[in-house]
Amino acid sequence: MKFGVSTFLTDESIGPVVLGPALEERGLDALFLAEHTHIPVTAEVPFPGYALPREYFRTLDPVAALTAAAVVTQNLLLGTGIALIVQRDPIITAKEVATLDLFSGGRAVFGVGAGWIVDEMRNHGTDPRTRGRLMDERMRAIIELWTKEKPEFHGEFVDFDPVHSWPKPVQRPHPPIYVGGGSQRAFARLAEYGSAWLPSAVPPQELGAHIDRMRQVTGAQTPVTVFGAEYDPETLASYADLGVERVLLHLPTLPEDKALHTLDEMAEAIAGVSR
Repeated sequence: MKFGVSTFLTDESIGPVVLGPALEERGLDALFLAEHTHIPVTAEVPFPGYALPREYFRTLDPVAALTAAAVVTQNLLLGTGIALIVQRDPIITAKEVATLDLFSGGRAVFGVGAGWIVDEMRNHGTDPRTRGRLMDERMRAIIELWTKEKPEFHGEFVDFDPVHSWPKPVQRPHPPIYVGGGSQRAFARLAEYGSAWLPSAVPPQELGAHIDRMRQVTGAQTPVTVFGAEYDPETLASYADLGVERVLLHLPTLPEDKALHTLDEMAEAIAGVSR
């Protein structure tokens, strides 16, 4: 089993140029960064009494931050965790992620999801009621832009005649797409265009049943990367027993010195876990 990190980077946290090499030095193979373009002052969230943490308000652009990490690392996988597709123009997104893949020599991973803060979506002109259809259509358009010489797309939400769109990704046919979410709809997306499932911190005692349900839909031994896990050795060993391919350990949003100390603790915790 492999280990990486998932985190929110902000203007107050450790930066990607320091974090990327620090992960490689400690044997961690992946960095996945969260995305929120902005947070409305009166954001509507589905959990009564829930207050968004400070990092939500100050999140860096994940593709730009991952590109900064790319140029100072050699082997680190660089993933969005997750990119909010319903808030992203597909033509611009295809170019951004392909550019990251180019600069990194083929190390980009495109983690995607539909998001959950409905006011944030609305500010991008997205109707939350149709965000599932919108996400799927934008993903199909992005794949066309990545894989076709003169891509075109004609759909309900995305519509463009043949275009020139470069660069193309280094990875063929395109960077791996990790699909977040645990619904039947998410599993259908995974079956259609996903490379791996990205469940968010599901406890190992529950994850096995979810993996079985997911694979009934995908009809394949779809790899699993657990997102936002705690670095408890017993929990990590249980994930390994389930055949999880990679665990992304949750790195709190911390300034540089505290973040590096936490990474040392993570490295110690995973040292004894079967890989």
